[in-house]
Amino acid sequence: MYDYITPLSFLFLTQAIVFFVLLYFFYTYYRAFPRRYVKYWLVSIGALCCSYLIKSVIPYANSHFLSYYWHILAELSLQICQYIFLIFLAFGVVKAQSTKIPKQIITGAIALVVVLSFITTVFFTLELSQEFSDFYLTISLPSLIFGCTLLLLAGLLLLTNKDDFSNRMLTFFSAVFGVRYLIYSFVSIASLTEPWFRQLELFLLYFDIAAHSILGFTLLIYIQSSERFDALNARNRAQYLGKHDSLTGALNREQVMAKLSKKIGKLTQDNKTEQSQIKLAVFLIDIKQFKFINDTYGLKIGDFILGEIARRLNHSVFIPQAVGRLSGDSFMFVIELEQLSHIDRAVNHIHELIERSFCHKQQEVKIQGSVGYCLYPDDADKSEDLLQKANLALHHAETNNIATVAFEEGMQAQGRHLVLMEKELRLALKNDEFILYYQPQLNLITNKLEGVEALVRWQHPQKGILPPSEFLSEIEALGMHNEFDNYILTKACEASARWFTVYQRRVAIAVNITAVEFQDKQLVATIQMLLHKYNIPSKYLELEITENVVMTDIIRAMNSIVKLQSMGVKVSIDDFGTGYSSLAYLRNLPIDKIKIDRSFIQEVASNDSDLTIVKSMIELSHGLGKRVLAEGVETVEQLDLLRNLGCDAVQGYFINKPLPEEKLVCYLEKRSR
Repeated sequence: MYDYITPLSFLFLTQAIVFFVLLYFFYTYYRAFPRRYVKYWLVSIGALCCSYLIKSVIPYANSHFLSYYWHILAELSLQICQYIFLIFLAFGVVKAQSTKIPKQIITGAIALVVVLSFITTVFFTLELSQEFSDFYLTISLPSLIFGCTLLLLAGLLLLTNKDDFSNRMLTFFSAVFGVRYLIYSFVSIASLTEPWFRQLELFLLYFDIAAHSILGFTLLIYIQSSERFDALNARNRAQYLGKHDSLTGALNREQVMAKLSKKIGKLTQDNKTEQSQIKLAVFLIDIKQFKFINDTYGLKIGDFILGEIARRLNHSVFIPQAVGRLSGDSFMFVIELEQLSHIDRAVNHIHELIERSFCHKQQEVKIQGSVGYCLYPDDADKSEDLLQKANLALHHAETNNIATVAFEEGMQAQGRHLVLMEKELRLALKNDEFILYYQPQLNLITNKLEGVEALVRWQHPQKGILPPSEFLSEIEALGMHNEFDNYILTKACEASARWFTVYQRRVAIAVNITAVEFQDKQLVATIQMLLHKYNIPSKYLELEITENVVMTDIIRAMNSIVKLQSMGVKVSIDDFGTGYSSLAYLRNLPIDKIKIDRSFIQEVASNDSDLTIVKSMIELSHGLGKRVLAEGVETVEQLDLLRNLGCDAVQGYFINKPLPEEKLVCYLEKRSR
């Protein structure tokens, strides 16, 4: 049996053992770094190991050790292993360049390999007379395929940006080995019968053994280099994210403050030694209604807008000293100023950057921003103080709906006042210190109670009953609208249910809704829940919204009103005529009632202009199918005049002032008899 173990077989067997060891190394690496390209190369080296093992069993010289059909099976397996080695080597190289390879391509490639190997090995092997054709299909054709594939891999590796030893080595190997296979394929066709061709085959045999060994170690070095490169990238990215916002690339709060402090220190030294007094302008920018942008257009477009804002600020013509993202939609923008006259240009420039249209995948979005700013060294000489004062200015801008506000002395005191008020207001909500007063509304046609308007008061434990003017502005400044409006709605529904339980009487209650609450997508669901919880027919709840709330976003307002009306909830426009819209908007708004502001009623009996305005309002509203209620009726002359003009309902001190529940209960008892 030892006669059959030729030197060539022993060489192939030794090489199979070497690649088995390499296979173990690859498997170890794959367990430590489960990358897909390592898995492909693991399969490739495994196929190469199997091919050398098969070659050790079937030396090129004829052998009687294996039967003829086993010889065919071994040749078929050898072809499959060699092709598997090639395609998974190629898949690994492609995947290492972060290119996704669909599973269907891998499955199709394997199926093609099996079919091609079967055709080239089995079909012509059965015909002994086709020996030359067999050689061309089993040797020359695979060489051509190997050569073209390896040269393509070399080209792919050359196009990558990765420039290290392992990448250059793999590129060189693919190119040289590709040329070797192409030359052999063409030479075998032309010189197969030449005496020197066998010597060339023997030379290439040893060349391949050496080249495959080099390839195996090159792939190992490539994996190590790739993991080291990924680790370095991860460390650099961690360092980058430690200083920058991951979404926009702008500096984070810590870094922008550090950069601001460093700049202040440099300017302090420069201003001492030079005549010029360079100032810093610290701007805080907040996007108006950014939650609405996310809810309407989606989070992806919202993220795109934030990134684009950061890019625009960083590329500003004012050459910013620092651009940072402090929170969700809040940015910090710091520039140098040589003259205070440039501040207005800078402010206009910032608003132009923010208000320029944002286009993303054929979606155009327009936004607006609020800006608050302060100056170094005029307002403060420390970074934290500058940030605090710019923040106070921004808060003032947002609270008063002003585009830009500069810091002024006194804002700090207002800020401290708001901090104290927030604690008091939240404690008041927790302790249920807010109570409702109810102002009756008289129907002028039936002369009966039409409903009541709920007006909030604060039953302060130390200060007594406080009117809304004492706390509503603070609630707005603190952004507590939603919480407070839901609280008032709940108290109104509780009162309505209580009155029906005790007096078996339903009274419509009108509740004022702020702009923020009315634009909340959960408003309709909240009202549905309250009506169901307290078993109140929807027609006994009326929501009052101001004219300016509607005109801010008329489309969204109409959608909300339509949903509420489909539930049976009435919607009225409060203080109509005091906003900036025209009466023509009434045509588009699906509201039930118009409430004429008290400013037009005060002198309606003595002022012809007010009389003409009120008459026009009533006629136009009736023409559009809307009911009309006049506020602030305080005299019998006003009442009689409004009745003659066709006004549907009135409220005011002449009818009754706002009543606490205990007095309104007496009113209900009297009416229910």
